[in-house]
Amino acid sequence: MKKILYTLALTTILISCKETKTEATTPKEDGLIHVTKTQFESGGMIIASPTEEDFDVSIKTSGKIDVPPQNRAQVTTFIGGYVKSTTLLVGDKVHKGQALVTLESTEFLDIQKDYLEVAEQIKYLKSEYERQKTLFDEKISSQKNYLKAESDYRRAKGMYQSLREKLLLLKINPANVEKGKLTSTVTITSPISGDIVIMNANVGMYIAPSAVILEIVDTQHLHLELAVFEKDILKVKVGQKINFTVPEASKEVFPAEVHLVGKSIEGNDRTINVHGHLDETIKQKLLTGMFVEAKIVTSSKKGLAIPAEALVTENNKNFVLLLKSNKDNGYSFKKVAITIGEKNKDFIEILPNNEIQAASKILTKGTFDIVN
Repeated sequence: MKKILYTLALTTILISCKETKTEATTPKEDGLIHVTKTQFESGGMIIASPTEEDFDVSIKTSGKIDVPPQNRAQVTTFIGGYVKSTTLLVGDKVHKGQALVTLESTEFLDIQKDYLEVAEQIKYLKSEYERQKTLFDEKISSQKNYLKAESDYRRAKGMYQSLREKLLLLKINPANVEKGKLTSTVTITSPISGDIVIMNANVGMYIAPSAVILEIVDTQHLHLELAVFEKDILKVKVGQKINFTVPEASKEVFPAEVHLVGKSIEGNDRTINVHGHLDETIKQKLLTGMFVEAKIVTSSKKGLAIPAEALVTENNKNFVLLLKSNKDNGYSFKKVAITIGEKNKDFIEILPNNEIQAASKILTKGTFDIVN
């Protein structure tokens, strides 16, 4: 008898388990998503209607982090030479006037030698010119001799001034050259303060004239350089707010402001340059050349909105869970496709359709748990 009762009890338990499992796993045929009261409460789910929220109306654009032309310097030399010494690397900070590279060349000696010769000649030519002028004024010497002396002196003076300017460009003191102190080396100094971003010089390397030895960027004046399409440019005004991200580095949204709007359309893509000023607090986080995606806020509006966590995205399509019934044993939701508009920090604008209206009841919290 005990054996029979035990068998009946075991059979009852197995049937009960099978029924429970079948109820939990059997898909509904009405296309709705069903949630029990227990699931709803334990998941902290919330049902609410869309609300009216404020949204920024913006235009999308892209560009890069850059600096003004006066804050970027390419260091070159107008006379070639071999690198004798340098201690700098990419990333080093330099200040205006700091020694960057020392070059060595016999051409530097040739210029000093030519200058020294002309400096010696010009003293005699000046004296001869003044003498011939006096003789000509007193009708003692011919005009031909006077004009020749004047021409020789002026030609030598021009050569003297030209060579003197070359020496000054090379940072060689002409007074030392006139004293016979010649040098085969010149030191190139920094034209601005900033960070070295390109370094093309190694000891012993020959630097050709006009070749870029190194490049310096003053990162204290970083700004946004954006390209706005022609169809959007009339909406852009100075002073408008810009929100931008650096997609390759961070999801953080940074603030900026429209400072200048270009006056001409550039390139085949028909875009206009827009210059944006950055907030001082974020400049240290950014680097020149970074690609950015930006939104320029052109106006504001009110729109029907749902919390961001209420939105379901699948295969690049957007959905919400619309409440279809609320009974004692639970809730039934329908997954409804929607079109979204603007976004802000917490809400997403939705465009009303045949199924979603202002009075509709939508699952606004716990959506992710149900869908997944």
